Amino acid sequence: MKQSVWVGTSGTRYVYKVSLLPKKFTENRHVNYIYCKMTDGVWVPVYIGHGILEEIGSDHHHQIRCIREKGATHIHVRFNENENDRLREEVDLLDNFPQAYAPTGCNMKAGADLD
Repeated sequence: MKQSVWVGTSGTRYVYKVSLLPKKFTENRHVNYIYCKMTDGVWVPVYIGHGILEEIGSDHHHQIRCIREKGATHIHVRFNENENDRLREEVDLLDNFPQAYAPTGCNMKAGADLD
């Protein structure tokens, strides 16, 4: 399986498994994940998050419409059972990849208007 390394603002390197969309997951495990696309040979994040694998790979993701509109072609997944570590990793990556935030991406900054 193909892998990709994402580096947080802390310098921590996170190794993710790469899957082409659409991808249906059946595992009920906690993960960090990145919906992304390739632009000029570089992975560009569309949405960075954490959750339960079988839920994030479904059409029920709360930002799936935006993720599709922004052109995500892949989902990168990293198993991570520790909730504090998942949250810390998500923030670390969002700090280093602000393009994942709206309007270029689908993440919303805290306090942002959801309209």
